[in-house]
Amino acid sequence: MPAAFDDPASDDAAAATAADAPRECALARQSRAALSDDGLLASVLPGFRPRGAQQDLSAAVASAFEDREPLLAEAGTGTGKTFAYLVPALLSGRKTIVSTGTRALQDQLYHRDLPRVRDALGRGLRTALLKGRANYLCRHRLERARGENRFQTPAQASHFQRIVAWSGRTRMGDLAELESLPEDSPLLPMVTSTAENCLGSECPFWGECFVVQARQRAQEADVVVVNHHLLLADLALKQEGFGEILPGAEAFVIDEAHQLPELAAQFFGEGLSARPLVELARDAISECREVAGALATLQEPARALEQATRQLRAAMEVLPARGTRPQLLAVPEVVVELDALEAALLALADALAPLADAAPGLEACLLRARDHHGRLGRWRDLDDGGRDAGQDDDRAAAEAAGDSDDAEDAAPTRDDDVRWYELSPRGFRLQRTPLDVSGPLRAHRERSRAAWVFTSATLAVEGRFDHLARRLGLYQPRTLLVPSPFDWATQALCYLPPGLPEPSSRDYTAAITAAVRPVLEASGGRAFLLFASHRALREAAEGLRDGAWPLFVQGEAPRHVLLQRFRESGNGVLLGAASFREGVDVAGGALSVVVIDKLPFASPDDPVFEARLEAIRRAGGNPFRDEQVPQAVIALKQGVGRLIRTETDRGVLVLCDPRLLGKGYGRRFLDSLPPFPRTRDVADAVGFFHED
Repeated sequence: MPAAFDDPASDDAAAATAADAPRECALARQSRAALSDDGLLASVLPGFRPRGAQQDLSAAVASAFEDREPLLAEAGTGTGKTFAYLVPALLSGRKTIVSTGTRALQDQLYHRDLPRVRDALGRGLRTALLKGRANYLCRHRLERARGENRFQTPAQASHFQRIVAWSGRTRMGDLAELESLPEDSPLLPMVTSTAENCLGSECPFWGECFVVQARQRAQEADVVVVNHHLLLADLALKQEGFGEILPGAEAFVIDEAHQLPELAAQFFGEGLSARPLVELARDAISECREVAGALATLQEPARALEQATRQLRAAMEVLPARGTRPQLLAVPEVVVELDALEAALLALADALAPLADAAPGLEACLLRARDHHGRLGRWRDLDDGGRDAGQDDDRAAAEAAGDSDDAEDAAPTRDDDVRWYELSPRGFRLQRTPLDVSGPLRAHRERSRAAWVFTSATLAVEGRFDHLARRLGLYQPRTLLVPSPFDWATQALCYLPPGLPEPSSRDYTAAITAAVRPVLEASGGRAFLLFASHRALREAAEGLRDGAWPLFVQGEAPRHVLLQRFRESGNGVLLGAASFREGVDVAGGALSVVVIDKLPFASPDDPVFEARLEAIRRAGGNPFRDEQVPQAVIALKQGVGRLIRTETDRGVLVLCDPRLLGKGYGRRFLDSLPPFPRTRDVADAVGFFHED
């Protein structure tokens, strides 16, 4: 199938082909040549396979670079999209920022893919890896932690000593070098800085600061690899230390671009959480060592702030784990503790004010106290233009359940931002989130005057890009749809089990467990089961523990441990929920079945999502058609993409949700999937594993 160019505003866009594109520029032709049968990559890289789809994508990226235009490009699994955009980036010589979805992908691209392509092209361009400051060791905070002995367990003390030993030999200060350090280690805030507590040029270690050094390398580099969190933090002026590099960039490549709108909503909003409040109280005490008499002044207000934070969290215990501001403010005890927290922040700021000039650390604490006080005040203020979610839970539930007939009425609401809260086991977060990030994203893009390429394996819905283009603030962008080069007709089969109850039925999970068991027995395990809820995951796990396969269940071990054990088992069955929909990359025979229990509609009790639906309806749209279905289609495509990872993989996809065939909107999901054969006969699915 040829690559298809699409104009989101045109009814016949999906029928357009690469032949309709304008004549290719010199950079596009050079990029095609480098990726061809007799090109530089084929001559240098062992195992490199030229792909027409990859060349089409690379040429489209090159044209976007030349014209400094935005491009939306979906590249199906197996296209080789990383090489496709790295080739024109390196050949162009333009300063290019490449942003990936996660730090793990960022490391993989920088340490593996980028050097291979650069060396094959013979380009001596400078490259740099840049992460957020929380990924780099802060020597000042490390030295301060050495003198405080704040470790809660012997294991923490042992890990800290490893950090100290590593700090003497590391060149980059990147904590990813410490593979034994867990990502959620309580030691991390002790040995890293934030924009709030960084002392800047007044730090005694400024001359050897790893963050400063990383910025300098990025400023001097031709290609800089970042991640979405860092890119968005600096677009939103969160002072991660990257903003000075953006004006010089001539091209941006956003990989895994389907993640960008949701992440952007986090960074263009504003929040306040428990941990920074507790850290502020402790840092204020720690900084007292620099100033005589400061401890006597700050000890009580710092203690009061930490106590107020803990008492607020205790008062929230009666609340659901996530909810709206009205839900939270309806609990009188919570309002009392919010008042106490506000007073504690003000008292600490007042105590810090006369001491701020005595030490940079105390001045930083004063600024943090005032910032936190302002954030809390803005979150509580009902008269500053914000709005609350949660005005029609029944309607949102009907939409997420897939019943648009029950979701026709909605009350008008304001559509600028939504206030909500979220609880963790020991903390909380108060958040203001914008409902529409298309405006700020468009403004930043236009201000940059650079080319912007947005790519992923999952951008289009039914071959069209309207949904994502709208959320990214793109008006009639260039688009390219490059199908996967895999032979789906022979490599895969889609099985839709017949006779299953409605997904809302109490016995639904038991029914799908019984339906997929014959497939798992035929495949000898080697399966990945995705569930819409943790409750369903646990129920299915109990129903499958008696099988002839090792079972690996999300939550029973860290994610990376589960995946490693699953790969090594050879016949395991892995059970995961939504967070496993991406990043499970298991090629070969260890994964031959993917089971998806329900269409992945977003939870109707998500306050931000619910408010977004209300805003769409207020603007005259249909929330179910315009937002819920497209978002669920993209999420489903992510899950389906786990099945076939190479040209030699074979497997069965089991889509259990009866709404795929029983509801009119089911066709939108099926039409967005790869072109594999479908069956309702379990004998076909079982027989697939008996074929040569």
